[in-house]
Amino acid sequence: MPAAPRAAVQRLIAGLAMLVALLAWSPLAAAQGCAMGEPGQTATVPIGDTGRPMLLHLPSGFDGEGAAPLVFLLHGSGGTGAAMLRDSKLAATADAHGFVLAAPDAGIAAGNGFVWNIPGVPTVTGAVPGPGDPDDVAYIRTAIRYLADRGCIDPARVYVTGLSGGGRMTSWLGCVADDRIAAIAPVVGLRAGNPNATDTSRPDPATCRPDEPMPVMAFAGDEDETNPIAGGGAGYWQYSMHAAEQRWAQLNHCAAAPSTRWVRAGVYEERYTDCRGDADVIGRISVGKGHSWVADNEAMWAFFSAYRRDGSDGS
Repeated sequence: MPAAPRAAVQRLIAGLAMLVALLAWSPLAAAQGCAMGEPGQTATVPIGDTGRPMLLHLPSGFDGEGAAPLVFLLHGSGGTGAAMLRDSKLAATADAHGFVLAAPDAGIAAGNGFVWNIPGVPTVTGAVPGPGDPDDVAYIRTAIRYLADRGCIDPARVYVTGLSGGGRMTSWLGCVADDRIAAIAPVVGLRAGNPNATDTSRPDPATCRPDEPMPVMAFAGDEDETNPIAGGGAGYWQYSMHAAEQRWAQLNHCAAAPSTRWVRAGVYEERYTDCRGDADVIGRISVGKGHSWVADNEAMWAFFSAYRRDGSDGS
C-alpha cells in the first residue's frame, strides 16, 4: 500500500481506538454497566472479593444513565441489614428522591445478628474487637469503590446513617472515612470518638481527628434508656449527646453560638452553624421517644443532599 493511504488508514484506526476508549470510560457507559438489580427492588449484591455481600436497593425509575447518590444504612447491635431496611422505611425515601440505599451486615457475628467493629470500644457483648475481627471500615470503603467503578453511584455523594450501634459506626466513619463520606446522620447513636479514659463524660479528642469538615445531623429520643442523651449507660456510651455535638462543632470550626428551636410539636433542634465548609452540626431530639428509629427521613435526605465530597474518586 502506498505511504499516503497507509498513513490515512493508520490515522483512522487510531481515531477509532480513541473513540472506543472514550466511550469505555464515559459516565454514560459506566452507568449502563450498573447491573445490580431492578429499579424499586432490593437485591443481594456481592462486594468484590470481600466475601461479604450487602443488600442494595435501587430507587424506582433508576435507568442507569447517571450515577446516583448512595446512602449506607447501618443496623443496630445484634441486628441485620434486612431488618434495618424494614424498620427504617428508608427505601421509600430512596424511591422518592432517587438515591441508592445499601444495607450491609456488620462483620462480627453476635447472636442472631451482627455487631460493628469500632476499634477500642466494647460491643454490646462486652468484647473489644481485636485484630482478627473483620475490618468494617475497609469493607465500606471497598463497597464505595466497587459501586462507583460500575457506574452505579457518585462517589462524591456518599452518606451514612445508622441506628444505635449502627449510629456509633456511622459516627466512626465520620471520624476515619471523611475523605469518602460527605455527611452523616446517626440515629440514637451520635459519638465523636471513644470516651476519654480519664474522664468518660467527654470524648477523647485523639480518637476522632478527621481532616475534612463533617456535616452531622443526629436524631435521638429524650427517653432513650439504652443510649441516654444525658450520658452514662454502657462502656461504649458514657458521654452525653450534647458533648458529642460540641466536639463535632469544634472539629468543624463552627463559629456561631449554638441555637435551639422547635421544628414541630414534640421535636426540638440544637444547631451549630457558620462552620468550615458549611458543615453544620444538628441534633434533633424527639420528646417522649426512646431507643428506636426516631429519624425524620425526609429531613435527613434534605440535609444529605446539600453536601458532596469533592475530589472523591472511589479509590
